[in-house]
Amino acid sequence: MKTFPRGGVHPSDNKLSRAEAVEVLALPDVVNVPLSQHIGAPAVAKVAKGDKVKVGELIAEAAGFVSANIHAPVSGTVTGVDMLPNGQGIRQMMITIRREGDEWAEGIDTSKELVRECTLSAPEILARIKEAGIVGMGGAAFPTQVKLTVPAGKKVEHLIINGVECEPYLTSDHRVMLERSEELLVGVTILMRALGVSGASIGIENNKPDAIALLTEKAKAYPHIEVVPLQVKYPQGGEKQLIAAVTGREVPAPPALPINVGAVVQNVGTVFAIYEAVMKNKPLFERVITVTGKEVQNPSNLLARIGTPMNQLIEECGGLPENTGKVIGGGPMMGKALMNLDVPVCKGSSGLLLMSERESRRAEPQPCIRCAKCVSACPMGLEPYLLATASALRNWELAEDNDITSCIECGSCAYVCPARIPLVAQFRLT
Repeated sequence: MKTFPRGGVHPSDNKLSRAEAVEVLALPDVVNVPLSQHIGAPAVAKVAKGDKVKVGELIAEAAGFVSANIHAPVSGTVTGVDMLPNGQGIRQMMITIRREGDEWAEGIDTSKELVRECTLSAPEILARIKEAGIVGMGGAAFPTQVKLTVPAGKKVEHLIINGVECEPYLTSDHRVMLERSEELLVGVTILMRALGVSGASIGIENNKPDAIALLTEKAKAYPHIEVVPLQVKYPQGGEKQLIAAVTGREVPAPPALPINVGAVVQNVGTVFAIYEAVMKNKPLFERVITVTGKEVQNPSNLLARIGTPMNQLIEECGGLPENTGKVIGGGPMMGKALMNLDVPVCKGSSGLLLMSERESRRAEPQPCIRCAKCVSACPMGLEPYLLATASALRNWELAEDNDITSCIECGSCAYVCPARIPLVAQFRLT
């Protein structure tokens, strides 16, 4: 069974919510919508205090090529455009809307009817994706229209759909594959049309046999789409690791990109959002997010509007357990601890993990003994112990000479380190 060739680890799955169907979260009374929910320049607000908005209306416009539009997730009155703290406690510009009903903008198809045939040209598809504010929903939040704009002299040979979801605990992509399989496959054909490729591969780890079986059966009606079962190994969902697993090609070190080996990768959540944008004229203003943890009363997968405060999601799942030590935005390997629970759901919010005091307590680091376990685990072939030393000494030249820019911050090195050194945290300071 296919996998990437180098490094990787095997943390416990802990997919506590894998069997929980997606539930629609009640609409929040107030939303705070960040203007920077994506890699690149923050969007520019197009509304002001006192303005009335409808669901799906443009409220902030992309500020450049690498940027993304933002749309109103609720209908109501704009009560502020101001600096508010995000999940890491850093103040950033957000639009606050007080909800009044649930009135949608004209032109959005709210029916559940599947639309199969896309008649738009490739440029029209890219324009629709850009207008809808679609970004990568696997966590990176890179503006999708940029990723689909193939540079001059390059050619796409492999379209790969990322259904791996290798991060422990998270199950939102798994549920999208099970519950929106037809829409997902139509979304893949839209991407094939946009990129001018004749085929596509959907990579899924074999700890999701139901998703593999369902999509394999459904894909029989789409002869140019194949489902590729993959060995369970973290971080297989990393873009470069997935390309290596599916195609056998390795993306060179930065500044090289997947397109350098003829590959484009899109997350399944992103593909579903593309289907809705192109076939239903629906902007990206809601997403599926997993709320989970060993002490959580009801681990769930929730369809939440962008801007919904995280504490509302937690209350929906039974409330905050008394012994909670840390709340992670994302999964345990690559997620970041939240400073408070009033922070909003964003386009890249794939999960919310509640960890107990015991689980979240970081062990006291011990001296490195050069055991090289971190080297064996690194999927990028780096020497994390050496990079950690360079970071601690602020020797930036040594860090760069040893390819620290190739680090994908997957956390595999820190996971296996017997000295419990927070390696990735040190790299992020470099």
